[in-house]
Amino acid sequence: MLLLHRAIPNSPGRLGSLLETFLPWLGAVAAVLFALALLRRSVAALLASLAPMAAWTYLFGGLLLPGAEAGGHGLLVVQHNVSDENPDPAGTARALARARPDLIALEELVPPASAVYERTLAADYPFHAVRGTVGLWSRYPLRDVRTLDIRPRQITEPWSRGLRAVVRTPRGELAAYVAHLPSVRVGAGGLASAARDESARLLGAAVAAEELSTVILLGDLNGTVEDRGLAPLTARLAEPRRGFALSYPAAFPLVRIDHVMARSASVGRIRTLPATGSDHRPVAVRVKPLGT
Repeated sequence: MLLLHRAIPNSPGRLGSLLETFLPWLGAVAAVLFALALLRRSVAALLASLAPMAAWTYLFGGLLLPGAEAGGHGLLVVQHNVSDENPDPAGTARALARARPDLIALEELVPPASAVYERTLAADYPFHAVRGTVGLWSRYPLRDVRTLDIRPRQITEPWSRGLRAVVRTPRGELAAYVAHLPSVRVGAGGLASAARDESARLLGAAVAAEELSTVILLGDLNGTVEDRGLAPLTARLAEPRRGFALSYPAAFPLVRIDHVMARSASVGRIRTLPATGSDHRPVAVRVKPLGT
């Protein structure tokens, strides 16, 4: 399952995507098998249990290695789903600003909390844009801000969860995308991710059509990078190769569904920031456009 997870069919119930969502946790199963082999003092069992441990190390061991950020001249960016039920938006905004990022992407912005974020972040981030329930705060000027149409066909009510803006940094312009893909649910029928997958395809097409060479995508994508449903994005964008940064749920993080990906840029080690009033944890990473 570790090495051949792509061969597991996605129907019925999108079982392949469901497995891939929690794929790193198969390492815990491998560790239990290894411990049982030790208890039984069986050489054959020990050798057999080394196979899944080696497979896990091949796939995920690199995330545990120490790694420097992508360079002091890169952009420090923060991604956070702030939750539409956050009881302390002002405290959340101050906590994010303490990391001193250059860009902050937020999802689940709803009134009146959205005004609190604007007011609290205004001093350090004079440039910002909000479209629907997503927003981008920047130390650098923004231009050509527009809404991204990533609404899947089955959602008929008003729904705006994507924006694109050009950031004019001291080392050139880049396109910043902020997105919040539809939620997925796990039930008796498996993983309900059709809407998320369609939205990912629309977002991937928008990134593919982007004329600027450097792109940074920040968002709650409601999936892990191993999940084949996000392939339209992971096939086009680089993700961090160091750090697990599990972001959801905040009380006991099991998966990282909050992401920073980039094109024509190196992505440093991703890390989580201290928990806020949200059910997600914020993540931070330094991104360095190539050639800078």
